[in-house]
Amino acid sequence: MKKYKNCQSCAMPLSKDPKGVGGGTNADGQPSNMYCSYCYENGKFLQPDITAVEMQDFVKEKLKEMGGFMKLFAGFFSKGIPKLERWKKK
Repeated sequence: MKKYKNCQSCAMPLSKDPKGVGGGTNADGQPSNMYCSYCYENGKFLQPDITAVEMQDFVKEKLKEMGGFMKLFAGFFSKGIPKLERWKKK
């Protein structure tokens, strides 16, 4: 199984997850190696109907709230979200 460094939904580094690496959980309760705890819990997305563009806007706002450096780079850090695994067309 492939290991990811960033959440494949919001692009947050999995190492920064407050619940630890693989903070999201699969349906069996095991840690997810793809998604953070902000996006994925018990095998389900916490925002199942959000689009990639809406996720980009959400992430940009969260980064801006953090201020300083993050505010400057919010657009850059959220740019790749539509290319993540969750948003790829099956």
